[in-house]
Amino acid sequence: MTVVAFLSVAPATDGSMSGEVAKAVAALDAFDVSYETTPMGTTIEADDIGELFAAAQAAHEAVDGDRVSTFLKIDDKRTSDEPAASKVESVERELGQDARKER
Repeated sequence: MTVVAFLSVAPATDGSMSGEVAKAVAALDAFDVSYETTPMGTTIEADDIGELFAAAQAAHEAVDGDRVSTFLKIDDKRTSDEPAASKVESVERELGQDARKER
């Protein structure tokens, strides 16, 4: 089974969040997960939902601030071992093109 999640961790701040977001992303390295960070959040993959939750919790706790907002969306397709990339590939097959466009 592959569990895929979208994680967004952000401190409440008026300035740049990049330093704190970097701490959250770096915290994921201590876990048996793969991840890819995008401008809006990080996609995480794990074989076990417990490992995914532990990684998300560590990312949340790594961020300093009086207030931290964390969003976690989980896709736990229990009948499949397909990685997150296969979801994008399926959409691209339907589109007949890459699911990405530069301005």
